[in-house]
Parts: sequence; C-alpha cells; structure tokens
Amino acid sequence: MAKFVAQVIVLGAQVVSRAFARALRQEYAATQAAAQKGQGGPKAQAEANLKAGITLDEAKNILNVDVMDCEKIEKNFQHLFKINDRSSGGSLYLQSKVFRAKERLDEELRLQKQDKESKKHQNEST
Repeated sequence: MAKFVAQVIVLGAQVVSRAFARALRQEYAATQAAAQKGQGGPKAQAEANLKAGITLDEAKNILNVDVMDCEKIEKNFQHLFKINDRSSGGSLYLQSKVFRAKERLDEELRLQKQDKESKKHQNEST
C-alpha cells in the first residue's frame, strides 16, 4: 500500500513539473517574440502600469480627462490634490490616488513623446 502511495506521489510530481516547465517555455517564447517586435507599445505601457501601480484608463478616470492634454491634466490634478489635503479635511488615500494617477499620465505623455521622437529619427534616416 505504501509503495502504491509513493508511486502516485512521484507521478503527480512529474506531471506538475512537466506542466510548469511547459508554461515557462511558453512564457519565454512570448517574451522573446515581444522583444523582437520592437521597443515601446504594450510592453512599455505594462511597465508604466507596474511602475505607477495604476492603469492608464484608471488614471484618466481619476483625473477626469478624456484626451492627453497637459494643461487639463495639471489643472485637474492641482484641484483634486488640494481638496483632498488632510488639513482641509480630505483623505490621504484619495490624495495618493490622485498623485499616482498624475504620475501615470505623465509617464504616458513621456512615452508618447519618446515614440514620436523615435519615429522622427527613423524617417530622417531613411
């Protein structure tokens, strides 16, 4: 009976380890394919989401902006940051969410600018 239980455990471990190895190979292949596609795009957005801890859509909703307009973003940020100040009875949590949203939108604007510059350099070199 003990031998049978040991065999079941060993077989189960082998199945799990093979599945894990297959998943790692697939993830590695997907990463390599994304790297070959080029810089920027979804990879850069994912990194920005991780860095700020907030998605682009969520940041736009928090700061109530539809288009990426620097002036409107700054105006809404200043207003929301000021009204959520603890000294005026606001919430530090909400203030931090507003700050993170501004960081995320600033990062997106930086990525867009960088993308435009790289396309400009590509057009000049051809």
